[in-house]
Amino acid sequence: MENQKAWVVTADMGYGHQRAVHPLRSIAEGEIITAGANGGSTKTEQKLWRRVLGAYEFISRAKGIPLVGKSIFNLLEIFLRIPSFYPMRDLSNKTFQVDLLEKSIKKGLCESMIKQVSAKHLPIVTSFYAPAIAADSIGLNAVYCIICDADINRVWAAKEPWESKIVYFVPCGKVAQRLKAYGVPNEKILITGFPLPEELTGDENLTTLKSDLGKRLKRLDPAGIFWARHGMNVKYFLGEENCKEPADKKITLTYSVGGAGAQKEIGGLITKSLKNKILDNEIKLNLVAGTKENVKEYFEFVANKITADKSKINVIYSESLSGYFDNFNGALHETDILWTKPSELSFYSALGLPIIMAPAIGSQEKANRKWLNEIRAGVKQLKPEYTDQWLPEMIKNGSLAEAAWFGFLKARKLGTYNIIEILKNGKMKPELSPVIR
Repeated sequence: MENQKAWVVTADMGYGHQRAVHPLRSIAEGEIITAGANGGSTKTEQKLWRRVLGAYEFISRAKGIPLVGKSIFNLLEIFLRIPSFYPMRDLSNKTFQVDLLEKSIKKGLCESMIKQVSAKHLPIVTSFYAPAIAADSIGLNAVYCIICDADINRVWAAKEPWESKIVYFVPCGKVAQRLKAYGVPNEKILITGFPLPEELTGDENLTTLKSDLGKRLKRLDPAGIFWARHGMNVKYFLGEENCKEPADKKITLTYSVGGAGAQKEIGGLITKSLKNKILDNEIKLNLVAGTKENVKEYFEFVANKITADKSKINVIYSESLSGYFDNFNGALHETDILWTKPSELSFYSALGLPIIMAPAIGSQEKANRKWLNEIRAGVKQLKPEYTDQWLPEMIKNGSLAEAAWFGFLKARKLGTYNIIEILKNGKMKPELSPVIR
């Protein structure tokens, strides 16, 4: 791993694309490249990227605009929508979005990134479609694209996918099928799993993950209902040593907003509802503001109304993305329940984290929500203002422990290791276990 190097590229288009490459920072040539924000970007290119990012953030927050928000969101969603999966059919014809991307690349989108990666022949790994398609269009070899959702728009594939050399790293089988429908050859689609932080998996044997999950399953099942049904399987896959009673049985709930800062008000409602359980040391609450200072200020305001004790309510924030991801990953070791919209964090269910799903924003998140439901790793949020009533019931009946266990069983966990293995040797190691993969 230490010897493997690649150009690692992302885009400032929400946390998902940036979170996907953070686990690969150790193999990055220099620093991770953020397309449009790296040194040498022209004013024209920066303007193009700002326009794309502005559209993304506006769509993410549009529903909150009084009176007209939902109509505006629905109109913009038509532009980004993902076609229905069934009936299965050929969807390889180019779309308006594909043509628009091609024109934007010709105008200078990704221009500075292309200059930088052309200076040294290394594999290019990107978590956004534009850099991959831009690099492929000028004939650069060894271009890899990480898919960050369970389904995608046609714009992720090249204009003529059958002629493209882009290899896709995909998190699940559903999106692999979608790429085939878009015309991407089967040999260019590798189901690696989403790249998860090594500090949360530990190693390819999932040493840290198993230890964290064993404690989590005990805390999430105080009545022993889950363990009565699944205890033998848990001990088999996690090992007896990881199934001991934890010293601290307090539940830790982590609520996380997305990169645009949407849905922060849900965090306020959760905090207010859980006030007594927080003060009684039954629940610890993490409120994740990411890198958004206005969200941090809001979360600190609602937290301080209850307590200033960070051991009871902790606001996770950093001015830098890297700092935020490190702080967030650190908090997940002790997290028992992750509450978030079904973004790229849906794939963190592989870590044995039950996902309480906030309302989806956009077609991709609806697809992620569907995937979480299919593998039974996610549950729909009920009214946040009554969290103190329905959350304890989910804990008592073992349903959140089951969601944690099904996520671990069914979602792929070795994405980071698989990607690095492919970059080194051109292929993944064969999967010997249907679970540890």
